[in-house]
Amino acid sequence: MRDSFVGSFTIIKLIGKNAVEVKLTEEFSRNHPVFPVSLVKPYFHTEDDKFPSRKKNPTPPEIVEV
Repeated sequence: MRDSFVGSFTIIKLIGKNAVEVKLTEEFSRNHPVFPVSLVKPYFHTEDDKFPSRKKNPTPPEIVEV
């Protein structure tokens, strides 16, 4: 399965009202850099981005009474 969204990419310029040109990384350099705004979503930094080596506490299992 492929990711629905990849990035984050820097928007270089707005092309009309319906498209943006983005600065692609080397991994995506063979792709066309212009995308419709309907495919662009804002990127929000998370705690995982700030601290990638931090151990994550596993979520405890949910207890279900039968």
